[in-house]
Amino acid sequence: MKNIRKEIFVWIQLVAFVIIWAAVLLFSGTTLEIGWEAIKKLPNVVTIYVLLALIFTNWAWRLSIFRKWLVPLPDLQGTWKGTLESTWIDPATNQKIPPKDVMLVIKQNFSSISCVMYTDESDSFSNTAQINEDDESGIFRLSYNYTNRSRANVRDRSAIHDGAAILKVITEPEKVLKGEYWTSRKTTGDISVKFVSRKLAESFSGSDK
Repeated sequence: MKNIRKEIFVWIQLVAFVIIWAAVLLFSGTTLEIGWEAIKKLPNVVTIYVLLALIFTNWAWRLSIFRKWLVPLPDLQGTWKGTLESTWIDPATNQKIPPKDVMLVIKQNFSSISCVMYTDESDSFSNTAQINEDDESGIFRLSYNYTNRSRANVRDRSAIHDGAAILKVITEPEKVLKGEYWTSRKTTGDISVKFVSRKLAESFSGSDK
């Protein structure tokens, strides 16, 4: 997951360090020149630099001011609601099953991302997840592998299984994730969810979208 434009970030790091060093020297009344007194201030400079780096990686990277030119990845953290439509044909009726309401909860920080999908019958937890950008179109896609654990009372028809999903990230005119999934049970289908909240839901809460 390329979470930052490294070429630009290297220069920002260098300039930030020099600015912090100069500010520390000014506030301490030290002459702005490379010498022993300036070098003795380096521990203070490093401490401030590390604190600012922690603020950036834990919070500030989400700010719109850093979008695209420094942080290329979209911020997807939050709760998304929508539907999952399977291509599976029920042999008893020879028809597809109706679309199922789903809730996708995405937890994202500066260096990682994870996904949990809830339905009324099961929970799916990602094992790996990443956001990739298409070099030519600039389209972002969220892809992840997951393990699905169904409720005990439905495992006779819905066994625990593994799967994967690839979802296109759409941000305008509204935040939507659309794509497909496939499973180790040799089933496939489509997923479409809309962003509803920054809060991270912890369980399925019905079909309101």
